[in-house]
Amino acid sequence: MPITPHSKPVIGVTLDSEEAGGYADYPWYALRQNYMTSLAELGAVPLALPHHGELADEFLTLCDGIIVTGGAFDVPPELFNEQQSSSQVRLKPARTAFESAIVKGAMVRDMPLLGICGGEQLLAVLTGGTLIQHIPDALPEALEHSTTVDTENAGGKKRARHPIEILENTRLSKLVSARNYEVNSSHHQAVKTLGAGCRVNAVSPDGVIEGIECEDYYFCMGVQWHPEYLQHQHDRELLKAFVEAADDYKNARRSSGKAMAKILNQSRGE
Repeated sequence: MPITPHSKPVIGVTLDSEEAGGYADYPWYALRQNYMTSLAELGAVPLALPHHGELADEFLTLCDGIIVTGGAFDVPPELFNEQQSSSQVRLKPARTAFESAIVKGAMVRDMPLLGICGGEQLLAVLTGGTLIQHIPDALPEALEHSTTVDTENAGGKKRARHPIEILENTRLSKLVSARNYEVNSSHHQAVKTLGAGCRVNAVSPDGVIEGIECEDYYFCMGVQWHPEYLQHQHDRELLKAFVEAADDYKNARRSSGKAMAKILNQSRGE
């Protein structure tokens, strides 16, 4: 039976990881369900991506877009030429190595890419930026950006929230219908500086960078909050635009594949 092309865009979603203990006696993957349910609700097929960097190219051939998720982890300071300066930094080298391969591969393909929370921070670093290792250390007067140290477990507490401003004339400003609104907040690190070709698209009132985008790509951006909760229409607008970009990528890839097959058949005299 011939394999038919998928009709919905497939979104690769990276996983968090934990060592043995708690849920299982062996190392295990973790991800909140709302990453997947929000994408499925908006018309995509979410696909979980385990941490096998050697399979990054194969994973990318299956996908039309990539979401790099948040989690209880931080980007190693060595990746932006700094020494670790905070005891709050939590490293997961295998996760970072895999996600770095996926991000680089997606960017080479100009595949739609959305970094969420830690995913935004990794995107910033891989494009030449740097991070604030621990917001309270660098910005003592900053707003509350995280309720707890473990940013993926509020322990029953009400999660931090604060306003953001979407900057004019950015790609993000064209995707969401408001310039100022309140977002959830669950991070102790933040983007400090950006590399060439990237720009800030959202900030909080205390000056913390809340969103970035890479200008020479079809859809390549990161946000510091968690739109997958779909807490208001602007989260939905952002994720819907991402799914639509992935659908465009799928259709363009299918069209180019048909064109290449036609050229090969003509060269063979078929």
